[in-house]
Amino acid sequence: MYRTGVKRLVKRSGVALLVLLATLVSGCKRPEPAAVLAFPRSFSELAQKVQPAVVNISSTSTVRVPGDPFRNFFGQDGGDQGMGEFFGNFFHDIPDRAVKQQSLGSGFIIDRDGYIVTNNHVVDKADDIKVKLSDGREFKARVVGRDTKTDLALIKISSPFKNLPVLPLGDSDKMRVGDWVLAVGNPFGLEHTVTQGIISATGRVIGSGPYDNFLQTDAPINPGNSGGPLINMQGEVIGINTAIIQGGQGIGFAIPSNLARSVSDQIREKGKVTRGWLGVAVQTVTPEIAQSLGLKEAKGALVSSVVAESPASAAGLHTGDVVISCYGHPVATANDLPRIVAEAPVGKEIAITVVRDGNELPLRVTLKDASSATVARASVTSEADLGLKVALLDQRRQLRAGVPKGRGVVVTDVDEDGPAANAGIRPGDIILEVNRKPVRGVAGFFDALAAKGTPVLLLVHRGGTEFFVTVG
Repeated sequence: MYRTGVKRLVKRSGVALLVLLATLVSGCKRPEPAAVLAFPRSFSELAQKVQPAVVNISSTSTVRVPGDPFRNFFGQDGGDQGMGEFFGNFFHDIPDRAVKQQSLGSGFIIDRDGYIVTNNHVVDKADDIKVKLSDGREFKARVVGRDTKTDLALIKISSPFKNLPVLPLGDSDKMRVGDWVLAVGNPFGLEHTVTQGIISATGRVIGSGPYDNFLQTDAPINPGNSGGPLINMQGEVIGINTAIIQGGQGIGFAIPSNLARSVSDQIREKGKVTRGWLGVAVQTVTPEIAQSLGLKEAKGALVSSVVAESPASAAGLHTGDVVISCYGHPVATANDLPRIVAEAPVGKEIAITVVRDGNELPLRVTLKDASSATVARASVTSEADLGLKVALLDQRRQLRAGVPKGRGVVVTDVDEDGPAANAGIRPGDIILEVNRKPVRGVAGFFDALAAKGTPVLLLVHRGGTEFFVTVG
């Protein structure tokens, strides 16, 4: 009995020893990941650190509403028959009236001079702006400058102040998928709300503009968060909360801080944002295109057209070239090139590399200012300002529409309150003629507008059909 018990004890002890050794060995082979060990126990200290510099922005603007309450109910001007005609005639002489409209958003102070970064749509068309700090102080503010293409604005406290808290701008390029972030703002008017999440993706293109390069996060972002900061674990701003997908929980987008730094610095120094202009239309290289061009992989920006007398033309770029790098940055897709060119210096020679006939070809190009090279609206008299923006018709769109080469411009943006919108012009429309004169390029379009005041007769191509419309 004794020996049997000892044997059992030895066996059990041996098993226990083997289990212990196996555990120790496995522990040595697979150490705990550093990211898991670094899991934050609380965000309270970080939240307390950044909240004071986040502001609640309240803006008031004046909008005009129809004096005829049945204008939109029965149709334009109250309709033209039946009840629409009766009410339309009854209210016909009532003028439109101005009403005050208030919007709420967020922002953050970037220096002790009172400069605040926010979204352009938060302060767009604002007559009056007020900012409120977490300590209860309220100040009046004014718009220093706005950039519609990136939806960024710089405002400044205009009333007396002292001891302002500030937030530093971090390096958004260092953010990796999975990094912890905090979103701070005023969703639905709930002041100084802090939410937590991670970076879900980088370099997102969501179709909001030509320079899309968003950080995606699952930190809850709601209406009122616009303009507020996205914070890293060091208490630095690495993004400006901007957009959400309606109905998509856990999907929010922030403008990278590096872009916000560039835009805000230019606005402070020059009062405007200067961007480079190359003068090409590009498209993404698909696997099919890569195969047909003999490329090793489907990457780069395929040049579909080159603007005459542009920097690209002067540098020797050709239709069919594939741009693979520009200004020291790799070009993976067609979305990369406009952003890289926009951030490159104007008037200075930069390097650009293309693939032509299967061979890499280094080129040098001197960029021009995009504001003077593309839609030169400043040269158009106010009488001919139709409230729209146009661009050169690229080869792909031209072929699809069946428009002769070199003719027409495409509408890229329409002011919703402008004459073009009132006449039914939409983005994507192709303008072929102005006052019965053929349109050849952007410069030709605005020259035709400047030659005659309003109203303007346009020949428009849309969806395979052409029609005339009077604007102004």
